[in-house]
Amino acid sequence: MASITVRNLDEGLKRRLRIRAAENDRSMEQEARDILRTALDEDAVPVRNLGTAIHELFKPFGDVELEIPPREPMREPPQFD
Repeated sequence: MASITVRNLDEGLKRRLRIRAAENDRSMEQEARDILRTALDEDAVPVRNLGTAIHELFKPFGDVELEIPPREPMREPPQFD
């Protein structure tokens, strides 16, 4: 197993870690390992963007083929006088 050293840890953060570890009947080291494991497991969940979420929502309804309109000449821009 690998080990790490965390330097310059804020005293307030250390105190909160000690309290949280005591509440869970664990050592500070065990609590820190659990916090890291939980935080990194959350990142393992793939992030879905909005387009993917919409696609998955409507996928059961089947594909929709839209007719592509023919190209037309470009219109003249409006004149603002």
